[in-house]
Amino acid sequence: MDEKTRYEQSRKRADELGEFYQHLMIFVIINLLLFAINMVTSPGYLWFIWPLAGWGLGIAIHAVTVFGGSRFWGTEWREKKARELMEKDQRKVSD
Repeated sequence: MDEKTRYEQSRKRADELGEFYQHLMIFVIINLLLFAINMVTSPGYLWFIWPLAGWGLGIAIHAVTVFGGSRFWGTEWREKKARELMEKDQRKVSD
């Protein structure tokens, strides 16, 4: 792999991380604001948990795709699985 390709991959990874952290920071700030509004306007009903839960699910999915999703369903996993299946088929033919 040449230097330019490695730089482009590193830059893409840095962009993905930056976008995730920006998303997380906005999530925290907005949900703290929603919590404060909820406590001031209607402390008897905690409605802020609904946007927190929905957006939290989105943050969780974003985190999996940035930090670990490729291990489970990305290109590398598919290639590894394909090699495993080919080896398994070869063993069946050999037996």
